[in-house]
Amino acid sequence: MARKIWGVDSANPVDKEFFECVKKKYGVPKYWGRYLTEIPNVSRGLTKSEIGFLRSKDIKILPIYNVIREAIGYEEAQLAARNAVFHARRLGIPTNTIIFANVEKFFNVDSSWIRGWVETFIPSGYKAGFYNDSVEGDFAEAYCEAVKENSEVAVQTILWSAAPELGATSERKAPKFKPASPDCKANVWLWQYGRDAKHCPIDTNLADERVLNYLY
Repeated sequence: MARKIWGVDSANPVDKEFFECVKKKYGVPKYWGRYLTEIPNVSRGLTKSEIGFLRSKDIKILPIYNVIREAIGYEEAQLAARNAVFHARRLGIPTNTIIFANVEKFFNVDSSWIRGWVETFIPSGYKAGFYNDSVEGDFAEAYCEAVKENSEVAVQTILWSAAPELGATSERKAPKFKPASPDCKANVWLWQYGRDAKHCPIDTNLADERVLNYLY
């Protein structure tokens, strides 16, 4: 099996000092997950200059939309998806890029929200993704219900698993690719296996190489 691709994500913006910290302590990531918008005391929003800096280092952008407090209701999902697409366009992120909805394990989640996110993305030209925990919380059950309701959900969607959490490592010491998955058809192509790294404020990830085709 092909070696999985190592990368990171962070709530803080990437500048030269931050990049050098990660490079020195962990390795050079192939992709960097960043939030599309600013949420006070939670995340700093991605900027065009930050995109330019990352791309100058040959690091792909993994966009995350996190203006979500619960994942309940079809219309609420449509609104969130439209907002995510708006911010992606504002930042010049091209279509065919995945945008991940940040669905935390403590969120309430229903199948209507999952369908609403995916079905709104399909005509937008962007790809729908979900950052999720398939072990704890409501996501796995709601996702599989959404797949029963619309089989395109499983075809169109890419999942980024937050479980199991094994601890952050350097690229060299990354584990084998074994993310948790829902008990139904799912493209689990990303795995955040380590959170809150000791030396720099990042989480560490492994990705199926197919994901790189849908990052910016």
